[in-house]
Amino acid sequence: MARNAWNPVIAEGIGTFLFFFVGMGAASIGPFGTEPDLISVALAHGLVLAVLVSAFAAVSGAHFNPAVTFGVWITGNIPARRALAYVLAQCIGGICAGLALRSLVGAEARLGIPALADRLGPIEGIAIEAVLTAVLLTAVFGTALDPRAPKVGGLFIGLAIAADIMVGGPLTGAAMNPARWLAPAATLQDFANGHVWIAGPLLGALVMALLYRFLLLPEADLARTPGDPVPDDGVR
Repeated sequence: MARNAWNPVIAEGIGTFLFFFVGMGAASIGPFGTEPDLISVALAHGLVLAVLVSAFAAVSGAHFNPAVTFGVWITGNIPARRALAYVLAQCIGGICAGLALRSLVGAEARLGIPALADRLGPIEGIAIEAVLTAVLLTAVFGTALDPRAPKVGGLFIGLAIAADIMVGGPLTGAAMNPARWLAPAATLQDFANGHVWIAGPLLGALVMALLYRFLLLPEADLARTPGDPVPDDGVR
């Protein structure tokens, strides 16, 4: 059966909707109406992402994040047109999740919109988001894209997200994902400091993608401009 070119794009939209619905839902309200706590928010994001990556990886690669798609494009693993379609699907899926959640939990819910801590400015926020995203992309490249990696990408990508939120949640909201900022921002019409959650994740993805493309992945894939074109077979 021929592969439908739209199926991966649709999968990205659906997967992003489900990921954000659970993640933003956990960040909107805690048990029995209490305030959400950091551990619950981190685990909700990490666990649902682990499940969704495992479920959708064979269909679309399970990016659910424009920064991940950008990094995968930099490494040459996705064509530009497909990458753009993924990003649009992720943004649409995310906004749909925001609208659905707000209709269910009430207009007063902040939907886990990322925000800077009082002591941080936009530059510090961009730097933090870049480092957190670099951790996420390390998990993506090291456990999902690298042909040498054990095929446990969903688990470790989810763990990376959870760990990042535990550290960065109180500082920037730990979005690591421009669409994760856009979804609640568009729903609430609150775009304050939006460049932090666009520039930071893209910067972190760019750095890790370049490191993997030119320093790490070429060791396993000799077809991609390797630093050492001679196979390591003991013959020099």
